[in-house]
Amino acid sequence: MQREYTFQTSPETAANPEALKHFVARAFGFSFSEINHVQVLKRSIDARQRKVKINLKVRIFVQEDFVEEKIPLPEYKNVSTAEEVIIIGAGPAGLFAALRCIELGKRPVVVERGKDVRARRRDLKKLNIEHIVNEDSNYCFGEGGAGTYSDGKLYTRSKKRGDVNRILQLLVGFGATSQILVEAHPHIGTNKLPAIIQEVTKTIREHGGEVMFESRVTDILLIDQEIAGVVLQDGQKLTAKKVILATGHSARDIFELLYKKDILIEAKPFALGVRVEHSQQLIDRIQYHTSDRGEFLPPSSYSIVKQVHGKGVYSFCMCPGGIIAPCATSPGEIVTNGWSPSKRDQATSNSGIVVEVRPEDYRKFGDSPLAAMYFQQEVEKKAWLFGGKTQTAPAQRLVDFSNGKLSRDLPESSYKPGITSVELGNVLPDFIYKSLQQGFREFGKSMKGYFTNEAVVHATESRTSSPVRIPRDPGSLEHVQIKGLYPCGEGAGYAGGIVSAAIDGEKCAEKAVLAMS
Repeated sequence: MQREYTFQTSPETAANPEALKHFVARAFGFSFSEINHVQVLKRSIDARQRKVKINLKVRIFVQEDFVEEKIPLPEYKNVSTAEEVIIIGAGPAGLFAALRCIELGKRPVVVERGKDVRARRRDLKKLNIEHIVNEDSNYCFGEGGAGTYSDGKLYTRSKKRGDVNRILQLLVGFGATSQILVEAHPHIGTNKLPAIIQEVTKTIREHGGEVMFESRVTDILLIDQEIAGVVLQDGQKLTAKKVILATGHSARDIFELLYKKDILIEAKPFALGVRVEHSQQLIDRIQYHTSDRGEFLPPSSYSIVKQVHGKGVYSFCMCPGGIIAPCATSPGEIVTNGWSPSKRDQATSNSGIVVEVRPEDYRKFGDSPLAAMYFQQEVEKKAWLFGGKTQTAPAQRLVDFSNGKLSRDLPESSYKPGITSVELGNVLPDFIYKSLQQGFREFGKSMKGYFTNEAVVHATESRTSSPVRIPRDPGSLEHVQIKGLYPCGEGAGYAGGIVSAAIDGEKCAEKAVLAMS
């Protein structure tokens, strides 16, 4: 017999299978010996009260054996001789689009400007140590896209867009821990993601698909407003009647190409700000109401939003037990982001703290559909100039930042290229600077201890989402003007993270294949 129950218990009980079994037996009227297994289906943390509780949904097996089900991958077909679909970009949207094409019997040809995971690591080392930015191989471009070296957060609010659980199950099939199916805010970890991404690429190739690295697209071939193929940097032409455009939110050359070719794109509001770093111990103390979280609670995160001067100021991509990384995609710019390893065991936590950027804020760049992108570029370049024209990030202590005071010195930062003391009012647009100054004070009122000069503000956090939207028909998902072109994922303005990008990739693949039949 199987029964399902939802309840709260202590972190100690939730972490100990034997103690959990005793708890369930007492709570729901079973004898301990009757229960063969307690399977945790869902787990979340409730830290709203002084005493932290764990919310659990479990399935108990009463006088019945428990056999753990293995989640199989779909039965992928061999598509080596099938009609081709070109997919530009090997991030989550592009790779999951390729897998779906294979399921549906079409041959994906994935074209990626960056390198494979192994070769990409060497360029990341040069970026962190020598401050050398490779425009085609960095934290954003390469096998797996920005997802490979992201925090690996899998939480999404995009449940209305598609089957989130299907994406999570596929990730488990490719090597992710099955705990991502249980946790309310699932997370893989930067150290685990590369192997999973490599397994996805291997599967695509084993079933007749193609993944081409170091192959930047420089032109899109059109015949009478219909897709005919693409041209690569080396002059090679690839022909196909369907192209899925999944380049991510930092492929500015693609946005410029579309604009140059009069393919309709639009400026899109986004958000821009800074990345702030606190000690993880402090954030734990604030969130868990204790000086020591103990061994049974994970490093805590936070999510906070305030309205300041009529604009939203909010946390973005919070990374507990993580580090800040340099994410520039071209020389002459500073871009920061954050990630955490699977255990989230670093001494610091960090989060983007950003301000809404609306059309009136980038009006000085005119009516160009690239106006928001130009605004974004201008701030990133200023950060580079004030940082000393290297990847050293301009930084300021948090209270000093809000008081407009240059920091005399700076604490250690997890940002490997290093930080330098700068009054960030010289870097950030005035409306963002003033909104953040007040925003941090407001955060401190909600999270006692957050507003401290031991925290460090790093500029800039600017790649929260794409500054461009590539419009598509809501039914066919084709570009509104170009037949056979499927704008997809974060870069096109239709996703915001690994899971939502993967869902969108699958949807675009389905529509492209349907149109081929």
